[in-house]
Amino acid sequence: MQDYEYLLSSLDKIKGIGNKTIQLFLRKKIKTIFDLLWHLPISKIETSKTTDIKDLQLGKTQSIKLTPLKYNFPRVRKLPNKVNCMSSGEKIDCIFFNSYEGYIKKILPINQEVIVFGKIGYYKAKYQITNPKLISETEDGVIKDIKNYSLTEGLTITKYNKIIEDVFKAIPTLKEWHNEKLLKKFNNARWNESIKKIHSYDYEKLKNSHYLRRLIFDEIFANFLISSQIRLKIKKIKKKKKLFNDQIKNKYLQKLEFELTVDQKNAIKDIEKDLKSKERMFRLIQGDVGSGKTIVSLISALNTIKSGYQVAFMVPTEILAKQHFNFSSNFFDSSIKIELLSGKVDYSNKKKIIKDLENKKIDLIIGTHSLFQKKIKFKKLGLIIIDEQHKFGVNQRKELSEKGGNDCDVLVMSATPIPRTMMMTIYGDMDITLIKDKPKNRKEIKTYSKLDSKINEIINFANKEIQNGNQIFWVCPLIEKSNKLDQQSAVEKNKFLQKYFNNRVGLIHGSIEKDKKNKVLNDFLNKKIDVLVSTTVIEVGIDFPNATVIVIENANKYGLSQLHQLRGRVGRGNKESTCILIFNSNLSQNAKKRINILKNLSDGFDISEEDMKLRGYGDILGFKQSGLKKFKLADPILHRDLFELAETEVKKIEINNSSLGNYYKLLKLYDRASIINDII
Repeated sequence: MQDYEYLLSSLDKIKGIGNKTIQLFLRKKIKTIFDLLWHLPISKIETSKTTDIKDLQLGKTQSIKLTPLKYNFPRVRKLPNKVNCMSSGEKIDCIFFNSYEGYIKKILPINQEVIVFGKIGYYKAKYQITNPKLISETEDGVIKDIKNYSLTEGLTITKYNKIIEDVFKAIPTLKEWHNEKLLKKFNNARWNESIKKIHSYDYEKLKNSHYLRRLIFDEIFANFLISSQIRLKIKKIKKKKKLFNDQIKNKYLQKLEFELTVDQKNAIKDIEKDLKSKERMFRLIQGDVGSGKTIVSLISALNTIKSGYQVAFMVPTEILAKQHFNFSSNFFDSSIKIELLSGKVDYSNKKKIIKDLENKKIDLIIGTHSLFQKKIKFKKLGLIIIDEQHKFGVNQRKELSEKGGNDCDVLVMSATPIPRTMMMTIYGDMDITLIKDKPKNRKEIKTYSKLDSKINEIINFANKEIQNGNQIFWVCPLIEKSNKLDQQSAVEKNKFLQKYFNNRVGLIHGSIEKDKKNKVLNDFLNKKIDVLVSTTVIEVGIDFPNATVIVIENANKYGLSQLHQLRGRVGRGNKESTCILIFNSNLSQNAKKRINILKNLSDGFDISEEDMKLRGYGDILGFKQSGLKKFKLADPILHRDLFELAETEVKKIEINNSSLGNYYKLLKLYDRASIINDII
């Protein structure tokens, strides 16, 4: 057995662990010995330090010196056993669940002073300790502190500590996978030494230690290394080069009423380089709301079509698909055949579109999930564009890309700005291009905060905007009114606003049927209604250039990234736009911070970083829902330097075309996903 294979062994390798205990560990997703070691202590129980009864803290695990006085063993099995005790002249009870009388008598002998530890509670005017554990001296007369772990019911802290000690006695010394030069950055902390230290020390004291930083780096490095191998695997797939005609491209660009930004031009260069290459493109265009990703994607589509290929353009909603279809139809001339495929297309037309795709009579197909259907086949698919990619799962993207074979390039786009460290984590298998600057004609959205008592002022302002020919978004956190939550509902707000805006108010939310929702959105797009009341369903993708004001009720209930996304629904044209954040007077300090940040910042990437500082990376828009595994220790904000170091080291391996060699065990330990089998 190789040194690391012991760590990947099942728990039955550990002495004294039977099937019952294994089932308890599975509740904590602990399957292997490595999982066990990677389940870190949350605190240290200072068993050597007793607490006086008057200083006990409810809910905390503490040690106390007491004297048992009387046993209370009820005849009814389900009732707990109780031992009445005294400590410093005051009464305290020891409560036992599922414990035998013999065991209780052994650890708590009557009239003998003992030290126990357990979780402190309070019941019927006196303290109690639930399932206390006896603290005893070691052979050398020393009382050891005990590490506290988050455990499922049925597993005791003492038993877990004993298991951990047994594992450390049996664990082999792993041969290091890092070179000595890199290890010096962590004060030569070895893996074996590091994992033992973080189980033996007070975790709080370890936050800036070399041992902890070494393990955090390994976790990040393993993640990046896998992404790198996937990326290299994709690049090994050889394809036919796409051909280009700059004259044709420039002809279409001249039709635009605006000049491309520097970032848009650079994005087109990146994509053209990929399309001209023999290596398959797998690129993400990461751009803030309103940064002009769509025009970049259409130029990419143009180059591909003129090279003799078809293009599939997939979006998450029918209304967005229709918008892209209309824009593309106006942008391209009749030489490029464009079709729309969605659930709204009737059967006969759908049948014709499917046939035309297979016969290459369609150059550009724009659609929703309909493009996934097995019956849809392409004659010569050369490029897949996926808009708002976080709305689609990895498997869906994979399915679509496989329709084109090896000659098919993939371009995905996202309007959800995230900090670079997180981008490296989520999209590490892709080449990334950022579009940060906005079109020159776009004006900054003015952002204000208003108390909910100022509603009449907001309505008067909205009325003036409507009189000037503009439209209003009005966003609420709830669909229906709730007795439990003091938040505005879209249904109630719609009724309220009807009387102020001459019944030219529309309502959409997640529970409305798709057809009805699309009708309301189309009515708003065609200016049949002036105010659109909604929940956050309008958050992503839809472009309404005539909307100049967005009012967000209970703005304190949203995260920063989500507020920024909502704000980006206005300011899509060349008119001055406004975002009004409504809140009540009873705001938390955190909510005040979020609102002030949004008022002072306009760059989505800066905002997302502040959001991550406030809420943690796991809760950022789109990440939690992505199904990606969270890091155990690494934090993209706190450990930015380690993320950058990991990126540098992985690039060295790529550049030198180094064999993974020792890194195989690292990958096996830190990420046992099936992808490893594909890349090693």
